[in-house]
Amino acid sequence: MRKFLETRLDKWKRLEHLTARVSKTRLDSLSGEEVLEFGRLYRRTAADLAIAREEVRDARLVNYLNYLVGRAHGAIYRSEASGFGSIANFYRYDFPAVFRKSFYYVLTAFGIFLVAAVFAGAVCIADESFADRIAPSLHKDIIAHRNWTDSANESNALAATSIQSNNIQVIFFSFGGGVLAGIGTIFIMLQNGLLLGMVMTLCVKHRFWEIPIFVSGHGVIELMAVFIAGAGGLLIGKALVIPGELGRIDALVKNGGQAIQLILGCIPMLLIAGSIEGFVSPAHISPAYKFAISALSAVTMIVYFLKPDPRTKLEMKDMQSPTPR
Repeated sequence: MRKFLETRLDKWKRLEHLTARVSKTRLDSLSGEEVLEFGRLYRRTAADLAIAREEVRDARLVNYLNYLVGRAHGAIYRSEASGFGSIANFYRYDFPAVFRKSFYYVLTAFGIFLVAAVFAGAVCIADESFADRIAPSLHKDIIAHRNWTDSANESNALAATSIQSNNIQVIFFSFGGGVLAGIGTIFIMLQNGLLLGMVMTLCVKHRFWEIPIFVSGHGVIELMAVFIAGAGGLLIGKALVIPGELGRIDALVKNGGQAIQLILGCIPMLLIAGSIEGFVSPAHISPAYKFAISALSAVTMIVYFLKPDPRTKLEMKDMQSPTPR
């Protein structure tokens, strides 16, 4: 036991010191090297605790190490879970990471939407009366070249607020539809796909370009948010229908947490899309500006969602570095 204490006591005292600093001012008070050192010491001390319980079996030592490990863990948790920094880190790192993790669900939601849009377009080309089953009033407006989006120019701020509220409602319906074994989510994807496919097809057929130009500015961000929300609903639906090796409740907790992160990430996207739709999309400006916004939105999202997480690199470096003894 004496040798055990002599070789580790300095490390424990150092962890105590760093823990005290983090408890007062969070991890921001530590330098990059100190953060890595803190992580190594925490893991090493947790391992020492296991050794003390199994081999040394000294009650006072076990209690001390248990207290030290618990205090260090609590300091880390409070540091990561509190303050504005945790919100910034969520949108900077966690949301892109959970998007990549859920990519195939996003792709599935997009696939359902695309199938519905292509189907509606193909049927409308063969029989235009099919549009009356989806949205008869829009069908008439397209034929008459009545631009229903002009009303947004009358009160841009009010229009932006209304659009944002409606868009947020759509994503929560997409998300909430997952509790119906995913059927509700699939229905929302199909409904939106049919509507957009019908409108775009008829606009092209009747050479009514104002609507496609209107949609171009905000559509990329808005549709991506809908697909991400749909992925959240599909995650919940899968947990209910195909829980896999986990129990249904455990699968729902796991997938539900992932789905909630997706929804939280969607909200700023919809606020941005709603602002563009309220102020830029209805504006009487050159279509080139709206197409430029669309292209910029697409490139920005690609970079944002696919950018590497520097925290992963730090963790890999930390894992590869020698463990202090």
